[in-house]
Amino acid sequence: MSHRLCLLLIDDNPADLLLAQEAFAEHADGVSVSTCRDGESALAYLRDRSHTLPDVVILDINMPQMNGFEVLRTIRADPELRHLPVVMLTTSDSKKDIDQAYDLFASSYMVKRGNFAAFVEQVDQFVQFWRECRFKQHRESLSTR
Repeated sequence: MSHRLCLLLIDDNPADLLLAQEAFAEHADGVSVSTCRDGESALAYLRDRSHTLPDVVILDINMPQMNGFEVLRTIRADPELRHLPVVMLTTSDSKKDIDQAYDLFASSYMVKRGNFAAFVEQVDQFVQFWRECRFKQHRESLSTR
């Protein structure tokens, strides 16, 4: 596959971001990861037309100010962003959180595995799946619809 998988990882926890970046680094030849540490900066990043949209957004739930559900709701309400696959990646395996994520049209819901080796395996499976997918490549102009 010639397309480089572009991800946006949104998580407020610096340690979790670092662990994720280390896990994704094993796929550096075919995957690029941008990060944001809160919902507001993530939405600003997604709306910034100076760069292309990511192929997949990876979103934590528990963040201050704007939690992951609020970010997901905002993405799904935006005509230029609502097509983006959004994967919830969190430590919560609460039925309530899982149901809410899917009610807001999350693409999938993943519970972070407890140890680093298991998390690396989870990231490997994630990358393998999403590298096989095809994505909408361009923003849709509201004036052409």
